[in-house]
Amino acid sequence: MRREQRRAGVVLATVLAGTLVLAGCGGDDEPGAAPGTTTTTTTSEGGVEEPMSTSTDASAPSTRDVVPTAEPTTAGPTTTPQPTTAEPPTPTPTTGPTQTPAPTSATPPAPRPTATPTAPDVTALVRAWRGVDVEAFATERRVVALTFDGGASDTAVADILATLDREDVVATFFVTGSFARSYPESVRAIARAGHPVGNHSDTHPSFPDSTDEQIRAELRAADGSISALTGHPTAPLFRFPFGDRTSLDIEVVNDAGYVPIRWTADTLGWKGTSEGITTAVVRDRVLSTLRPGQVVLMHVGAHPDDGSTLDADALPGMIEDLRSRGYGFVTLPDLLAEGP
Repeated sequence: MRREQRRAGVVLATVLAGTLVLAGCGGDDEPGAAPGTTTTTTTSEGGVEEPMSTSTDASAPSTRDVVPTAEPTTAGPTTTPQPTTAEPPTPTPTTGPTQTPAPTSATPPAPRPTATPTAPDVTALVRAWRGVDVEAFATERRVVALTFDGGASDTAVADILATLDREDVVATFFVTGSFARSYPESVRAIARAGHPVGNHSDTHPSFPDSTDEQIRAELRAADGSISALTGHPTAPLFRFPFGDRTSLDIEVVNDAGYVPIRWTADTLGWKGTSEGITTAVVRDRVLSTLRPGQVVLMHVGAHPDDGSTLDADALPGMIEDLRSRGYGFVTLPDLLAEGP
C-alpha cells in the first residue's frame, strides 16, 4: 500500500512539473529542482556523485530526507530510478616495521665489583689489626707476599715489573709521596700492572722523632700524591720509614685508617755490592726464613754509590726458588682480608 502511494505521488509530481514547463514557467534553477532550491552534487567516499539540495526555505526538509527527482518526460511510462549502493572502498593495507612493545620492567644491571676496599672494609681491617705492625701472616696457605719500597730511585721499576709480568706474579709496592712526584710514570706503570700501591710516608722521616700532627700530615700528603696517579687510596697499606716505630706511632697510623706492614725477611739488596751483598745472598735470606705468610722486603732503586740493583737482579731466581718449594704469591690486601 505504501509503495502504491509513493508511486502515485511520483506520477502526480511529474504531471505537475510537465504542466509548469508547458506553461512557460522556469528560471535559472537546474531542471528537476524545486523553485528556490539549488541542487549540488557531492562525492561520496566511494567516488560516486550524489545529489544534494540546499534550500533557502527555512522550513524545507534536511538534505538527509530529500529524494532525488527524476527528469520529466512527455511520453512513455514513468520509471522510478533504482537506488545505487556504493560500496565503501577497501582500505589498502599498509606495511611498515613491526613495533615491538617495550618491556614494562627492566632488569637492573649488576653492580660492578670495586677494585679497592670500601670505607667500611678499611675500617674493619684497621679494627681487626689494631696495635700491630704486621711482620708475617698466620696462614696455612703456602704463599709469600713480595713487597717493594720506592724512595730515592726508580731505576729498577721497569725490570721488576717485566719479571713479575713474565712470571705471572703479584706483588705489593710502598712508595713515598716524594717518589710519586719525582717518578709519576713509574707509579702509573705499577698501578696499571695491577699491583697495590701503599703509603710509605711523604718525605721518609723518622716517625718516633715526629709529632702526631706531623705524622698525620705525612700520611695525608703522601696519599694525595700517590692516589692522584693510581686512582685508588693508599689506605689501609702503610710501611714505616726505616721500619722505625713506637706503639704510639702505630696508634696514630691506625687512627688515620692504616694497618702498618713490616716484613719477615729483608733481602739487604739495598746495601749493594759495595757492602758485600750479592744476588745469592738476597735469595738465601728469603729461603732461610721461608714460611707460609712470609713478607719479603725489597727495593726498586739502585744503590747510590755502586748503582747495583740486586733485588731486581735476584728476583727471577727467587721466584723459581719459591715455586720449587711449593709456594705461590699473594698481595698484602689478600692476606689482610683473612684476618689476624
